[in-house]
Amino acid sequence: MKVERTVHGVPLWLMQAYLEALGGTVEGETVFGKGWQARLKKMEPYRIGSLSIGRVKLLLEGNEPVVSSLLEKLELKTFRGGG
Repeated sequence: MKVERTVHGVPLWLMQAYLEALGGTVEGETVFGKGWQARLKKMEPYRIGSLSIGRVKLLLEGNEPVVSSLLEKLELKTFRGGG
């Protein structure tokens, strides 16, 4: 299973920390876990006037049940409140 997502408002280092907390091992911009691999790429920030919001491209590959479970947990970690 392959999943590609753009995550807004989470810097690269924090996304790496989230994936590490979920059982991954960080090696550069790639994180390896049991049954999955994530490649991260820092993207240009999204800008609205003087406001700048960081973005990270996430490419997640692995066994379908493992990736599905990981995505659920990762979405809870990256959920941001607001209006």
